[in-house]
Amino acid sequence: MKILCLNCGSSSVKYSLFDWLAKTPLASGVVERVGIGGSFISHEASGREKATINQDCPTHKEAIKLVLSTLTDGTNGVIDSLTSITAVGHRVVHGGEKFVKSVIIDEKVIEAFRELSSLAPLHNPPNIQGIEAARELMPKIPHMAIMDTAWHQTMPEASYMYALPRAWYEKYAIRRYGFHGTSFLYNAKRAAVLLGKDPFKTNLVICHIGNGASVNAVKNGLSYDTSMGFTPLEGLIMGTRAGDHDPAIPLYVMARESMNPGEMDAILNKKSGKLGITGKFSDARDVEMAAVQGDARAQLALDMEANRIRKYIGAYAAEVGGIDAVVFTAGVGEMGPLTRWGALQGLDFMGIKCDKEKNDTSKTRNAETEISCKTSKVKVFVIPTDEERVFVEDVAGLMNGSYDIHTRFNYTFQEPGYRNMLRDDAFAKQCAKKPELLKVEANPAAGVKR
Repeated sequence: MKILCLNCGSSSVKYSLFDWLAKTPLASGVVERVGIGGSFISHEASGREKATINQDCPTHKEAIKLVLSTLTDGTNGVIDSLTSITAVGHRVVHGGEKFVKSVIIDEKVIEAFRELSSLAPLHNPPNIQGIEAARELMPKIPHMAIMDTAWHQTMPEASYMYALPRAWYEKYAIRRYGFHGTSFLYNAKRAAVLLGKDPFKTNLVICHIGNGASVNAVKNGLSYDTSMGFTPLEGLIMGTRAGDHDPAIPLYVMARESMNPGEMDAILNKKSGKLGITGKFSDARDVEMAAVQGDARAQLALDMEANRIRKYIGAYAAEVGGIDAVVFTAGVGEMGPLTRWGALQGLDFMGIKCDKEKNDTSKTRNAETEISCKTSKVKVFVIPTDEERVFVEDVAGLMNGSYDIHTRFNYTFQEPGYRNMLRDDAFAKQCAKKPELLKVEANPAAGVKR
């Protein structure tokens, strides 16, 4: 059984192909710059060099066609034809209260996603476009949806309700939903393995830091609270999203600038965050480079971001009654030592001590690392997220009838001996050029010479 996973963003399509019976990842990659010109695919297959192919993709349909042709071509392909694909798993950001776990997609499901698009305007529309394109290209293959919101359905009412008129919840289902759920699920299970603990006896604060970012409080292995709310706008300072702010501010500006709700929504989602602070940059790499070069507003953006993450770590550690570990994941979380270091400063009183040398060394998406000091009572891990692996296992479970919510469903990656062979191979190559990474590796492969 070969499972294709698709994660369609506004201008990208991430993918991976997995052989479920052999428990082996076959290939993965991303099509970038979809719909904006200069499109290309970066493709990696087990045992082969990375390939890059330039091809214009004006829509997600062309991007998915490029993925499928790359997977089946004679040079880079890993399967003979599309008939080898058994099922497709799709990421969907917002499932509302209608979906508490992954589902098989039909027309009613797609229509429900459309109804929820206003809650995740940057994500649900491209998710739907990808689903429709893939179903058109592969009509005889079952397609499944994996929701970012499903993981957070265990939050208690005190965490997910807002102090707003109850009628708004009853009429419009206004509540905290939370996002990045597949990433948090994967990281919570992996952190328990690294700690050597039962996942349902583990307390964590997980920081998913990328262009979109959120923090998750995990109590006894379950989502207890999270920084994103009714939409992905709430919480941390992000690339272009404002995160937490006084809700009276938009009303004040709208009245004085004669703005309508749509215009203000666009500002809060697309023109705020790091872009709003710096006036120029939304990408963390650009902000860091500008700060190093003396740009005061870029430095302010970094300081504000670190302060906001630090506040959530402290608040969530208190909320769950103490934590076993802090976990960083996603693009900046995995590759941004400057952001991690800033966020962890001043937390020694909580037993959180970050090792500066380890933190600076930890820049890899191929291995789990530990960046805490030996004397730190609370561990600090950097865990490369693997949302596609969650997709694969949910799809396989749906196909064979064993799937259920994560409290009643065992994932292979929550087992101590779990390995990702593609990542192990890539990490070995990376260590050949940067051997100091071996010193921070948190979960070495058995039998590998160090």
